[in-house]
Amino acid sequence: MDQIQHNFITVQGLKFHVADLGEGSNVVLFLHGFPEIWYSWRYQMVALANAGFRTLAPDYRGYGLSDIPPEPEKTTFADLVADLVAILDHLGINKVFVVAKDFGVRPAYLLTLLHPHRVSCVVTLGVPHVPLEPRKYRESLPEGFYISRWNEPGRAEADFGRFDAKTVVRNIYILFSRSEIPIADEKQEVMDMVDASVPLPPWFTEEDLTTYGALYEKSGFKTALQVPYRSFDEDFGITDPIVKVPALLIMGCKDYVLKFPGMEEYIKFGKAKELVPDLDIIYLPEGTHFVQEQSPELVNELILDFLRSHM
Repeated sequence: MDQIQHNFITVQGLKFHVADLGEGSNVVLFLHGFPEIWYSWRYQMVALANAGFRTLAPDYRGYGLSDIPPEPEKTTFADLVADLVAILDHLGINKVFVVAKDFGVRPAYLLTLLHPHRVSCVVTLGVPHVPLEPRKYRESLPEGFYISRWNEPGRAEADFGRFDAKTVVRNIYILFSRSEIPIADEKQEVMDMVDASVPLPPWFTEEDLTTYGALYEKSGFKTALQVPYRSFDEDFGITDPIVKVPALLIMGCKDYVLKFPGMEEYIKFGKAKELVPDLDIIYLPEGTHFVQEQSPELVNELILDFLRSHM
């Protein structure tokens, strides 16, 4: 990992951290989710750079080593997409392969729909492309559903604020590694769902946790709670939602996202291909929500095979 370069680029009035490894005209743009950061792509960056690709993994505004915007509570997905375009422009990169995880899938597909000439193909992990409209999950899940709780201004801030950043990240990694949707009881908060004695997933080390904890100590969670959890109802003014580039979805069979109401049917019975006609789907039987960290060699191979077939 020591070979990864850490560059800082000022665009959109903010300084962005961009991890950079590899050389050449075939550029892969990695987009992280939450509670992840550029570091979640460490294995993929090394493998793809060794295979001849240039790899870029930015921290979004308000995340990791990138600047926190003056008003984090006003951050939008549209801001994230504009930041990505500005970063690519600054680096003189016209076109990229996009690999995205978790909520990073939304800016990945927004970039593809709003700037189709900039994207060659898309690989997503853990989440498919879904209609760009308000989510209905909160209506059909209990009040303790973690997204409902984190959507409520102030509640997650109070919950997280009882712990240091490292503990918050630890708890979320443990919760999100399970195959059930995190839903708190009526009289508990989301952080209370993980006992201090519960071990980390076997593929996630104390060193990894320390790295994440330090990054979130720097950034805090204000922007992360705004995007994605309080920005899902954004209107992007997109009149043609059909994705025109090839795409791959890598889905862990033990990923809790499959338990979201209607999600498994949406993926398995063709609905996902209505928005992304040229979509391949690969299931990993033992995969959780963090397949790229859990099974890096397998995921690296899948990503490389797909990208090489669309060069």
